Amino acid sequence: MSDFQAFFAQNAPLDTVEEIPVSPRFKDENGKPIKWKVRSITEEENAELRKASTKRIKGRNGTQKTEFSTDDYTAKMAVVGVVFPDLKNVELQQSYGALGAESLLKKMLLPGEYADLLIKVQQINGFDKDINDLVEDVKN
Repeated sequence: MSDFQAFFAQNAPLDTVEEIPVSPRFKDENGKPIKWKVRSITEEENAELRKASTKRIKGRNGTQKTEFSTDDYTAKMAVVGVVFPDLKNVELQQSYGALGAESLLKKMLLPGEYADLLIKVQQINGFDKDINDLVEDVKN
């Protein structure tokens, strides 16, 4: 395969799925923590998340400005990224008294667990890479 062919879709898989520990509180029948499945997203999905997390706000004299919510964005990315458990499952949402997957995540997890999940979802999507580290990798 030539270097150029490495860029073809069939040679560069986009969808990465990892099993990660999120909380020791959710256990299987043997008492072991159940791992969650988290997937990577495409830039197309990411653009939709950014758009959904940006709101137009009326300013003075009829002007408009946009406001981006990092909290909304990371919550939406987590929901899209989590494959298991199924956060859109109505029974699961009802068991927590939650309406919607984002609300469910916030009710299911302790604050530290939620923060860790957000970090892991961002990492699987490449947001943990420092551009300087990538430059060094290429040099070597």
